[in-house]
Amino acid sequence: MSYSTIETAKMHIMNTYASFPLVFVKGEGRHLYDENGKSYLDFVAGIAVNALGYGHERYLQRVTEQLRDLVHVSNLYYNQAAPALAAKLTKYSGMDKAFFCNSGAEAVEAALKLARLYAKQHKSPDAYKIVSMLNSFHGRTFGAISATGQQKYQQGLDPLLPEVSFVEFNNLKALEAAIDDKTAAVILEPIQGEGGINPADKAYLQGVRKLCDEQDVVLIFDEVQSGIGRTGEFFAYQHYDMMPDIVTCAKGLGGGIPIGAILASEDTASAFTPGTHASTFGGNALASTAALVVVEELMEYGLLDEVRKQGLYLEEKLRDLASKQAVISSVKGKGLMLGIQVTVPPVDIVKKAMEKGLLLVGAGTDVVRFVPSLTVTMEEIDACVEILASVLEEVQ
Repeated sequence: MSYSTIETAKMHIMNTYASFPLVFVKGEGRHLYDENGKSYLDFVAGIAVNALGYGHERYLQRVTEQLRDLVHVSNLYYNQAAPALAAKLTKYSGMDKAFFCNSGAEAVEAALKLARLYAKQHKSPDAYKIVSMLNSFHGRTFGAISATGQQKYQQGLDPLLPEVSFVEFNNLKALEAAIDDKTAAVILEPIQGEGGINPADKAYLQGVRKLCDEQDVVLIFDEVQSGIGRTGEFFAYQHYDMMPDIVTCAKGLGGGIPIGAILASEDTASAFTPGTHASTFGGNALASTAALVVVEELMEYGLLDEVRKQGLYLEEKLRDLASKQAVISSVKGKGLMLGIQVTVPPVDIVKKAMEKGLLLVGAGTDVVRFVPSLTVTMEEIDACVEILASVLEEVQ
Protein backbone atom coordinates (compact mmCIF):
# COMPACT_ATOMS: atom_id res chain seq x y z
CA MET A 1 0.00 0.00 0.00
CA SER A 2 1.31 3.45 -0.88
CA TYR A 3 0.66 6.52 1.20
CA SER A 4 0.65 10.21 0.36
CA THR A 5 3.37 12.43 1.73
CA ILE A 6 0.97 13.91 4.27
CA GLU A 7 -0.29 10.48 5.41
CA THR A 8 3.32 9.27 5.79
CA ALA A 9 4.17 12.39 7.80
CA LYS A 10 1.23 11.87 10.14
CA MET A 11 2.21 8.25 10.71
CA HIS A 12 5.92 8.80 11.32
CA ILE A 13 6.62 12.41 12.37
CA MET A 14 5.83 13.57 15.90
CA ASN A 15 2.78 15.78 16.13
CA THR A 16 4.39 19.12 17.01
CA TYR A 17 3.16 21.22 14.07
CA ALA A 18 -0.40 21.96 12.95
CA SER A 19 0.78 21.97 9.35
CA PHE A 20 -1.38 23.12 6.47
CA PRO A 21 -2.16 20.35 3.93
CA LEU A 22 0.35 21.53 1.36
CA VAL A 23 3.39 19.66 0.03
CA PHE A 24 5.93 21.88 -1.71
CA VAL A 25 8.31 20.35 -4.21
CA LYS A 26 10.04 23.31 -5.86
CA GLY A 27 10.92 26.94 -5.32
CA GLU A 28 11.84 29.61 -7.84
CA GLY A 29 12.48 33.25 -7.01
CA ARG A 30 9.78 34.20 -4.52
CA HIS A 31 7.39 31.44 -5.55
CA LEU A 32 6.78 27.93 -4.25
CA TYR A 33 5.15 25.13 -6.22
CA ASP A 34 3.14 22.32 -4.66
CA GLU A 35 3.01 18.70 -5.86
CA ASN A 36 0.08 19.57 -8.12
CA GLY A 37 2.02 22.35 -9.84
CA LYS A 38 0.11 25.24 -8.21
CA SER A 39 2.20 28.40 -7.69
CA TYR A 40 2.21 30.36 -4.43
CA LEU A 41 3.68 33.82 -3.88
CA ASP A 42 5.69 33.33 -0.70
CA PHE A 43 5.67 36.13 1.90
CA VAL A 44 6.69 33.72 4.68
CA ALA A 45 10.11 32.73 3.30
CA GLY A 46 10.48 29.86 5.75
CA ILE A 47 9.58 32.38 8.51
CA ALA A 48 12.24 34.94 7.57
CA VAL A 49 14.79 32.27 6.61
CA ASN A 50 15.06 32.18 2.82
CA ALA A 51 16.77 35.54 2.53
CA LEU A 52 17.77 35.14 -1.13
CA GLY A 53 14.58 33.43 -2.22
CA TYR A 54 14.67 30.15 -4.14
CA GLY A 55 17.23 29.20 -6.77
CA HIS A 56 19.53 32.19 -6.29
CA GLU A 57 22.26 31.56 -8.86
CA ARG A 58 25.34 32.65 -6.93
CA TYR A 59 24.12 30.97 -3.74
CA LEU A 60 23.56 27.67 -5.54
CA GLN A 61 26.95 27.84 -7.24
CA ARG A 62 28.95 28.55 -4.09
CA VAL A 63 27.08 26.02 -1.94
CA THR A 64 27.35 23.32 -4.63
CA GLU A 65 31.08 23.88 -4.98
CA GLN A 66 31.52 23.68 -1.21
CA LEU A 67 29.37 20.55 -1.04
CA ARG A 68 31.72 18.86 -3.51
CA ASP A 69 34.88 20.01 -1.73
CA LEU A 70 34.14 19.70 1.98
CA VAL A 71 31.00 19.67 4.13
CA HIS A 72 32.24 19.18 7.67
CA VAL A 73 35.28 18.70 9.83
CA SER A 74 35.39 18.92 13.60
CA ASN A 75 36.13 22.24 15.28
CA LEU A 76 39.28 20.51 16.48
CA TYR A 77 40.53 21.86 13.14
CA TYR A 78 39.85 24.89 10.96
CA ASN A 79 37.94 25.25 7.72
CA GLN A 80 38.36 28.28 5.45
CA ALA A 81 34.75 29.47 5.45
CA ALA A 82 34.02 29.99 9.15
CA PRO A 83 36.85 32.49 9.84
CA ALA A 84 35.93 34.40 6.68
CA LEU A 85 32.30 34.53 7.82
CA ALA A 86 33.26 35.63 11.33
CA ALA A 87 35.38 38.45 9.90
CA LYS A 88 32.47 39.78 7.84
CA LEU A 89 29.91 39.42 10.62
CA THR A 90 32.07 41.31 13.10
CA LYS A 91 32.88 43.97 10.52
CA TYR A 92 29.27 44.72 9.65
CA SER A 93 27.91 44.36 13.19
CA GLY A 94 30.59 46.34 15.02
CA MET A 95 31.20 43.35 17.30
CA ASP A 96 34.54 41.62 17.88
CA LYS A 97 34.06 37.87 18.18
CA ALA A 98 31.72 35.19 16.83
CA PHE A 99 30.58 31.76 17.99
CA PHE A 100 28.75 29.49 15.54
CA CYS A 101 25.98 26.97 16.21
CA ASN A 102 22.99 25.60 14.27
CA SER A 103 19.85 27.53 15.18
CA GLY A 104 18.35 30.53 16.91
CA ALA A 105 17.51 28.62 20.08
CA GLU A 106 21.11 27.38 20.29
CA ALA A 107 22.34 30.92 19.81
CA VAL A 108 20.18 32.09 22.72
CA GLU A 109 21.49 29.24 24.89
CA ALA A 110 25.06 30.27 24.06
CA ALA A 111 24.29 33.91 24.83
CA LEU A 112 22.76 33.07 28.21
CA LYS A 113 25.75 30.90 29.13
CA LEU A 114 28.25 33.54 28.06
CA ALA A 115 26.41 36.25 29.99
CA ARG A 116 26.32 34.22 33.21
CA LEU A 117 29.97 33.25 32.90
CA TYR A 118 30.95 36.86 32.31
CA ALA A 119 28.81 38.19 35.17
CA LYS A 120 30.18 35.68 37.67
CA GLN A 121 33.74 36.61 36.68
CA HIS A 122 33.34 40.38 36.46
CA LYS A 123 30.38 41.36 38.66
CA SER A 124 29.86 38.82 41.42
CA PRO A 125 29.86 35.02 41.90
CA ASP A 126 26.20 35.50 42.86
CA ALA A 127 25.27 37.32 39.64
CA TYR A 128 23.10 34.85 37.75
CA LYS A 129 19.62 36.35 37.33
CA ILE A 130 18.18 36.93 33.86
CA VAL A 131 15.58 39.60 33.07
CA SER A 132 13.49 39.11 29.94
CA MET A 133 10.45 40.76 28.40
CA LEU A 134 6.79 39.86 28.48
CA ASN A 135 5.51 38.81 25.04
CA SER A 136 9.01 37.77 23.96
CA PHE A 137 10.05 34.61 22.15
CA HIS A 138 13.57 33.16 22.32
CA GLY A 139 13.28 29.52 21.21
CA ARG A 140 12.20 26.06 22.31
CA THR A 141 15.18 24.66 24.24
CA PHE A 142 14.99 24.79 28.03
CA GLY A 143 17.04 27.92 28.59
CA ALA A 144 15.45 29.72 25.66
CA ILE A 145 11.89 28.76 26.60
CA SER A 146 12.59 29.75 30.21
CA ALA A 147 13.51 33.23 28.94
CA THR A 148 10.40 33.43 26.72
CA GLY A 149 7.72 35.72 28.10
CA GLN A 150 4.68 33.80 26.81
CA GLN A 151 3.20 31.15 29.09
CA LYS A 152 1.52 29.26 26.25
CA TYR A 153 4.94 27.98 25.17
CA GLN A 154 5.85 26.87 28.71
CA GLN A 155 2.82 24.81 29.66
CA GLY A 156 3.71 21.45 31.20
CA LEU A 157 7.44 22.17 31.31
CA ASP A 158 7.79 23.28 34.94
CA PRO A 159 10.16 23.68 36.63
CA LEU A 160 11.91 25.95 34.17
CA LEU A 161 15.34 27.55 34.45
CA PRO A 162 15.29 29.38 37.80
CA GLU A 163 15.92 33.07 38.39
CA VAL A 164 14.39 34.36 35.16
CA SER A 165 11.96 37.26 35.58
CA PHE A 166 9.82 39.21 33.11
CA VAL A 167 8.95 42.87 32.73
CA GLU A 168 6.86 44.89 30.29
CA PHE A 169 8.54 45.64 26.97
CA ASN A 170 9.23 49.33 26.28
CA ASN A 171 8.90 50.12 30.01
CA LEU A 172 12.25 51.34 31.33
CA LYS A 173 11.02 51.93 34.88
CA ALA A 174 9.82 48.33 35.14
CA LEU A 175 13.21 47.08 33.98
CA GLU A 176 15.05 49.33 36.40
CA ALA A 177 12.96 47.96 39.27
CA ALA A 178 13.74 44.36 38.24
CA ILE A 179 17.54 44.70 38.17
CA ASP A 180 19.55 44.12 41.34
CA ASP A 181 23.09 43.18 42.32
CA LYS A 182 22.43 39.55 41.33
CA THR A 183 21.29 40.36 37.78
CA ALA A 184 23.63 38.93 35.16
CA ALA A 185 21.84 39.82 31.94
CA VAL A 186 18.91 41.47 30.23
CA ILE A 187 17.65 39.78 27.05
CA LEU A 188 15.24 41.35 24.59
CA GLU A 189 14.28 41.54 20.92
CA PRO A 190 14.66 45.04 19.40
CA ILE A 191 11.56 44.08 17.42
CA GLN A 192 9.46 41.36 19.01
CA GLY A 193 8.68 38.87 16.25
CA GLU A 194 6.47 36.00 17.41
CA GLY A 195 4.95 38.38 19.95
CA GLY A 196 3.34 40.49 17.22
CA ILE A 197 5.96 42.62 15.36
CA ASN A 198 6.47 45.12 18.19
CA PRO A 199 9.41 47.53 17.71
CA ALA A 200 11.24 48.99 20.69
CA ASP A 201 11.17 52.74 21.18
CA LYS A 202 14.52 54.41 20.51
CA ALA A 203 14.62 56.22 23.85
CA TYR A 204 13.78 52.95 25.61
CA LEU A 205 16.61 50.96 24.02
CA GLN A 206 19.11 53.71 24.67
CA GLY A 207 17.88 53.83 28.26
CA VAL A 208 18.30 50.06 28.57
CA ARG A 209 21.90 50.37 27.37
CA LYS A 210 22.62 53.10 29.92
CA LEU A 211 20.96 51.14 32.72
CA CYS A 212 22.93 47.97 31.93
CA ASP A 213 26.17 49.94 31.90
CA GLU A 214 25.38 51.50 35.27
CA GLN A 215 24.40 48.16 36.84
CA ASP A 216 27.18 46.09 35.21
CA VAL A 217 24.62 43.90 33.44
CA VAL A 218 25.22 42.10 30.13
CA LEU A 219 22.79 43.26 27.44
CA ILE A 220 21.70 40.54 24.98
CA PHE A 221 19.74 41.32 21.85
CA ASP A 222 17.91 38.43 20.24
CA GLU A 223 17.99 39.25 16.52
CA VAL A 224 17.28 35.75 15.26
CA GLN A 225 14.37 37.13 13.22
CA SER A 226 15.21 40.83 12.91
CA GLY A 227 18.90 40.45 12.03
CA ILE A 228 20.80 39.91 8.77
CA GLY A 229 19.26 42.74 6.79
CA ARG A 230 15.63 41.99 7.58
CA THR A 231 14.79 45.51 8.85
CA GLY A 232 16.87 47.51 6.38
CA GLU A 233 20.01 47.53 8.55
CA PHE A 234 22.36 44.60 9.00
CA PHE A 235 21.07 44.33 12.57
CA ALA A 236 17.97 46.09 13.90
CA TYR A 237 19.93 47.69 16.75
CA GLN A 238 21.71 49.80 14.14
CA HIS A 239 18.48 51.80 13.78
CA TYR A 240 18.83 52.82 17.42
CA ASP A 241 22.37 54.27 17.59
CA MET A 242 23.52 51.85 20.28
CA MET A 243 24.93 48.34 20.64
CA PRO A 244 24.34 45.31 22.85
CA ASP A 245 27.10 43.24 24.46
CA ILE A 246 25.88 40.07 22.73
CA VAL A 247 23.62 39.63 19.71
CA THR A 248 22.11 36.37 18.50
CA CYS A 249 21.34 35.57 14.86
CA ALA A 250 20.16 32.62 12.76
CA LYS A 251 17.15 32.29 10.40
CA GLY A 252 18.15 34.38 7.35
CA LEU A 253 21.89 34.01 7.97
CA GLY A 254 22.20 30.72 6.06
CA GLY A 255 19.58 31.46 3.42
CA GLY A 256 17.90 28.10 4.18
CA ILE A 257 20.86 26.05 5.38
CA PRO A 258 20.81 25.85 9.19
CA ILE A 259 23.29 28.08 11.00
CA GLY A 260 23.17 30.23 14.11
CA ALA A 261 25.65 32.56 15.74
CA ILE A 262 26.30 34.90 18.59
CA LEU A 263 28.47 37.97 18.20
CA ALA A 264 29.96 39.71 21.20
CA SER A 265 32.28 42.46 22.29
CA GLU A 266 35.88 41.48 22.98
CA ASP A 267 35.42 41.96 26.72
CA THR A 268 32.24 39.89 26.96
CA ALA A 269 33.52 37.16 24.64
CA SER A 270 36.57 36.63 26.88
CA ALA A 271 34.38 34.65 29.30
CA PHE A 272 34.34 31.78 26.80
CA THR A 273 37.51 29.69 26.98
CA PRO A 274 38.27 26.20 25.61
CA GLY A 275 35.81 23.76 27.19
CA THR A 276 33.20 26.29 28.31
CA HIS A 277 31.00 25.88 25.23
CA ALA A 278 30.96 24.00 21.93
CA SER A 279 28.82 22.92 18.97
CA THR A 280 29.70 19.88 16.86
CA PHE A 281 28.24 21.22 13.62
CA GLY A 282 28.70 24.91 14.43
CA GLY A 283 30.44 26.85 11.67
CA ASN A 284 30.97 23.87 9.39
CA ALA A 285 32.20 24.60 5.89
CA LEU A 286 28.87 24.16 4.11
CA ALA A 287 26.76 26.31 6.43
CA SER A 288 29.44 28.99 6.67
CA THR A 289 29.76 29.19 2.90
CA ALA A 290 25.99 29.62 2.54
CA ALA A 291 26.04 32.39 5.13
CA LEU A 292 28.99 34.08 3.42
CA VAL A 293 26.97 34.40 0.23
CA VAL A 294 24.02 35.93 2.12
CA VAL A 295 26.22 38.46 3.91
CA GLU A 296 28.09 39.35 0.73
CA GLU A 297 24.87 39.84 -1.23
CA LEU A 298 23.53 42.13 1.47
CA MET A 299 26.60 44.20 2.25
CA GLU A 300 28.76 44.03 -0.89
CA TYR A 301 26.34 43.45 -3.78
CA GLY A 302 23.74 46.09 -2.90
CA LEU A 303 20.90 43.95 -1.57
CA LEU A 304 20.57 45.91 1.69
CA ASP A 305 19.73 49.07 -0.27
CA GLU A 306 17.02 47.12 -2.07
CA VAL A 307 15.61 45.88 1.24
CA ARG A 308 15.25 49.48 2.40
CA LYS A 309 13.43 50.46 -0.80
CA GLN A 310 11.15 47.44 -0.87
CA GLY A 311 10.45 47.70 2.85
CA LEU A 312 9.30 51.29 2.51
CA TYR A 313 7.23 50.34 -0.54
CA LEU A 314 5.54 47.42 1.24
CA GLU A 315 4.82 49.57 4.29
CA GLU A 316 3.34 52.30 2.07
CA LYS A 317 1.11 49.79 0.29
CA LEU A 318 -0.05 48.25 3.57
CA ARG A 319 -0.81 51.67 5.07
CA ASP A 320 -2.78 52.60 1.98
CA LEU A 321 -4.73 49.36 2.29
CA ALA A 322 -5.32 50.02 5.99
CA SER A 323 -6.87 53.39 5.13
CA LYS A 324 -9.47 51.54 3.06
CA GLN A 325 -10.00 48.43 5.19
CA ALA A 326 -11.45 48.80 8.68
CA VAL A 327 -10.29 45.28 9.53
CA ILE A 328 -6.68 46.61 9.76
CA SER A 329 -6.19 48.56 12.98
CA SER A 330 -2.45 49.30 12.57
CA VAL A 331 0.66 48.66 10.48
CA LYS A 332 3.93 48.11 12.34
CA GLY A 333 7.51 46.92 11.98
CA LYS A 334 10.58 47.92 10.00
CA GLY A 335 11.97 47.06 6.58
CA LEU A 336 10.74 43.66 5.39
CA MET A 337 9.63 42.66 8.89
CA LEU A 338 6.13 44.11 8.91
CA GLY A 339 2.77 43.24 10.38
CA ILE A 340 -0.85 44.32 10.14
CA GLN A 341 -2.87 44.24 13.33
CA VAL A 342 -6.34 42.95 12.44
CA THR A 343 -9.74 42.70 14.09
CA VAL A 344 -10.43 39.17 12.84
CA PRO A 345 -8.46 35.98 13.63
CA PRO A 346 -5.21 36.12 11.61
CA VAL A 347 -5.57 32.45 10.70
CA ASP A 348 -8.73 33.29 8.72
CA ILE A 349 -6.70 35.67 6.57
CA VAL A 350 -3.80 33.23 6.25
CA LYS A 351 -6.08 30.41 5.07
CA LYS A 352 -8.00 32.49 2.53
CA ALA A 353 -4.78 33.99 1.18
CA MET A 354 -3.38 30.49 0.78
CA GLU A 355 -6.43 29.50 -1.28
CA LYS A 356 -5.66 32.44 -3.57
CA GLY A 357 -1.97 31.55 -3.94
CA LEU A 358 -0.40 33.84 -1.30
CA LEU A 359 1.51 32.52 1.71
CA LEU A 360 1.34 34.59 4.92
CA VAL A 361 1.96 33.80 8.58
CA GLY A 362 0.52 35.08 11.84
CA ALA A 363 2.33 36.65 14.79
CA GLY A 364 0.98 37.04 18.30
CA THR A 365 -2.79 36.90 18.67
CA ASP A 366 -3.92 39.55 16.20
CA VAL A 367 -1.18 40.21 13.63
CA VAL A 368 -0.55 38.97 10.10
CA ARG A 369 3.17 39.03 9.39
CA PHE A 370 5.03 39.86 6.17
CA VAL A 371 8.60 38.51 6.03
CA PRO A 372 9.26 37.79 2.34
CA SER A 373 12.65 37.00 0.86
CA LEU A 374 14.90 40.04 0.88
CA THR A 375 15.02 39.79 -2.92
CA VAL A 376 11.27 40.49 -3.28
CA THR A 377 10.31 42.90 -6.08
CA MET A 378 7.85 45.78 -6.20
CA GLU A 379 5.74 43.83 -8.66
CA GLU A 380 5.53 40.94 -6.21
CA ILE A 381 4.61 43.35 -3.41
CA ASP A 382 1.82 44.73 -5.62
CA ALA A 383 0.59 41.19 -6.28
CA CYS A 384 0.66 40.37 -2.56
CA VAL A 385 -1.33 43.45 -1.59
CA GLU A 386 -3.85 42.89 -4.37
CA ILE A 387 -4.55 39.35 -3.14
CA LEU A 388 -4.63 40.55 0.46
CA ALA A 389 -7.18 43.22 -0.39
CA SER A 390 -9.52 40.64 -1.91
CA VAL A 391 -9.07 38.41 1.14
CA LEU A 392 -9.92 41.23 3.55
CA GLU A 393 -13.07 42.03 1.59
CA GLU A 394 -14.20 38.44 2.21
CA VAL A 395 -13.23 38.00 5.87
CA GLN A 396 -14.78 41.22 7.17
